[in-house]
Amino acid sequence: MVPEKPDRNQAIELLKKYVSENLFKHCIATAAIMREVAKELREDDELWEVIGILHDIDYDVVGEDMEKHGIEGQRILLENGVSQEIAEIIGRHNHMLFGEYDKPVEITLQAADSISGLIVACALVKGGKVTDVSVKTVKKKFKEKSFAAGCDRDRIRLIEKIMPLEKFFEVAIRGVVSVREELGLS
Repeated sequence: MVPEKPDRNQAIELLKKYVSENLFKHCIATAAIMREVAKELREDDELWEVIGILHDIDYDVVGEDMEKHGIEGQRILLENGVSQEIAEIIGRHNHMLFGEYDKPVEITLQAADSISGLIVACALVKGGKVTDVSVKTVKKKFKEKSFAAGCDRDRIRLIEKIMPLEKFFEVAIRGVVSVREELGLS
């Protein structure tokens, strides 16, 4: 059992019980972006980071069954003692089942979940140097639909409800740079 509001390390330990290494890295990148956006919005950055860490806790468990993704995660989190607040946000993050996100934390989770892959892909093009990824790079690659095609641009654009897209690119890059060593990037 973990506390209702686990800290970063407790969330990571819980996540590691359920996910592969690649998915773990995706969750760390998403969490770092969430933390930085929360700071910009003067929200609870530790809480938002934990939500980002745990958002795909059920992905490997449910496999390709997107009818269960998120819902199973909510169950796993509640069984492990995580608060209803965190579990519900994660339970609703599957945009294929839910939509119409109005809470800043839910909007940010949608955008961070998608842009994390785009930024990592930009870094890989630059030899793994995420420190060389600029807002200009992300803007250019964002427009190229075939680049990191799995990164849903519409979900990224949801962030415009709470901050300008270009500002989000800047904040998201900063987040990924902050965890570059955990991601195996430089």
